Amino acid sequence: MPDALELLKTRRSIKPMELAGPGPTSTELDALLTVASRVPDHGKLVPWRFIVFEGDARLRAGEAIADAYRQDHPDAKPDLVEFEMKRLARAPMVVAVVSRAAPHVKIPEWEQVLSAGAAAMNLVLAAHALGFAATWITEWYAYDQRVCSVLGLAAHERIAGFVHIGRPARPPEDRPRPPLADIVTRYGGW
Repeated sequence: MPDALELLKTRRSIKPMELAGPGPTSTELDALLTVASRVPDHGKLVPWRFIVFEGDARLRAGEAIADAYRQDHPDAKPDLVEFEMKRLARAPMVVAVVSRAAPHVKIPEWEQVLSAGAAAMNLVLAAHALGFAATWITEWYAYDQRVCSVLGLAAHERIAGFVHIGRPARPPEDRPRPPLADIVTRYGGW
């Protein structure tokens, strides 16, 4: 296994349609989710949870996505509806990271949301460490209450992201990263 810094430097997002099988085994998935859950969590609130989509369940969830799309686009061509239905079937496995952030007397909701984001990022990094490729995306259906309801989200829960996991169909290309001089300042005091 590459050292930790090299692992972090080589992580790339891969488009869901460029992910091939096989996906993670049950044992590998347990390892991925264990790592994903080891994130900063002020107050030990566990303000996130995971929904795993694999096998035919990806298409069953896709039916809810397609239904919502049809409702909003009644004149949509069948190929567009089919595309929407296959949103979660583009990769061998998809894990939704659900933010359960809620008001708390001591812990700001913002910190809880950030914890869910950290869980998603840990999941992406763990997938990379096990030799998989992954991408963390939210698309329109992550914000659609009809879809979220069918996926089992409570009224206060939100999708932090869908992490698509598989094997890269081809070696990933890097994209330009911002120069540190453009994104780093040093505080000098008063």
